[in-house]
Amino acid sequence: MSETTRRNPGSVEAEVVAWFFEEYFPQWVAAAQGDADPAFIHRFWGTPMHVSVSGTSFWCRTEADVSAFLAETHRPLRENDYHHTVVPDRKVTVYSPSGAAIEAIWSRRRADEFEIQRLAVHFEIARLGDGWRVVGIQGHDTRRDTLAEAWADQAAERIDRPA
Repeated sequence: MSETTRRNPGSVEAEVVAWFFEEYFPQWVAAAQGDADPAFIHRFWGTPMHVSVSGTSFWCRTEADVSAFLAETHRPLRENDYHHTVVPDRKVTVYSPSGAAIEAIWSRRRADEFEIQRLAVHFEIARLGDGWRVVGIQGHDTRRDTLAEAWADQAAERIDRPA
């Protein structure tokens, strides 16, 4: 919890942190483990939702697209005996009463703490008529422990594009 959240528990930041880390995150982990119905995601990810992760970029325009993206995200984790996620670094930025961003390093692990996957992820969050929703996800694989290092690495990557 950030210092701002501790000082002002009724703030937009506190609301977003609770929604994301206390409601969404545990349900995502349970679904990835196979212990929860993946349909939970429709209470957290909106449509349309843009995704740009590790070199891919696409729109989830329907709930079916969102479900397919979640299934594809969970598949390699389950194949590797996913158990839990450690969060070495996170950051919450509130832009307005109806907009925020959450960034996190996800260290996805087996029960023996072997790391299956590590991602730096940026979530765009919007307050819609039925509550908060993720409307965009951007991220990339990383080996870093901090967001600053993970984003700096990506910014330094050279992208070769045809002239």
